[in-house]
Amino acid sequence: MTRERASLLAGIYAVVNESSRAQEIAEAVLRAGVRLFQYRAKRGINVRELHALLELVHAAGGLLVLDDDWRAARDHGCDGVHLGPADDGFADLSPVRAAFENGVIGLSCGSEAEMRHAQRNGADYAGVGPVFATTTKGDAGEPIGVAGLRRIAGAAPLKVAAIGGISPENVVGVKASGVAMACAIGAFEAADPFATARALVEAWNVKR
Repeated sequence: MTRERASLLAGIYAVVNESSRAQEIAEAVLRAGVRLFQYRAKRGINVRELHALLELVHAAGGLLVLDDDWRAARDHGCDGVHLGPADDGFADLSPVRAAFENGVIGLSCGSEAEMRHAQRNGADYAGVGPVFATTTKGDAGEPIGVAGLRRIAGAAPLKVAAIGGISPENVVGVKASGVAMACAIGAFEAADPFATARALVEAWNVKR
């Protein structure tokens, strides 16, 4: 991964679900200053929507990674991929890294062992959670809390994106754990995604 891309692995990380509002949400979140995005399409990739998001994010100088499918991410010109334990490539990142030599590779990690696996295999960051209760992922498991986040994140020297129930009200505590990023999903699906994104960015950027 290039130094320029690595510098964007910080702050608020927006996960945008495939939906009729995807482009609206992405535009609003970009206006609030977020530059790191993930497109999540559990029901199948909407190619037109994905390409529209890529155009928007790239025009703003940001990065967009695709969830679950590294081959689709490569074929559609994404900036990288995020994989979970059940996804092809999670156990062995070598073919994924060959496809994204300078791209972003993230792995979902729910334990210290998975953190160490991610670091050994050359991932660029780990998504750790759920930190708080979430309704956007039915199989997310029990919340680990900020203490659990700190414990898992400390298992390997790898950038961490906290995920699960992140909101403007709790993101300060998440940042205090020392993680590099905070992922939000459901928070952006509110009536005013710009206001939510701006509140998240402002809370994250306050120096304490």
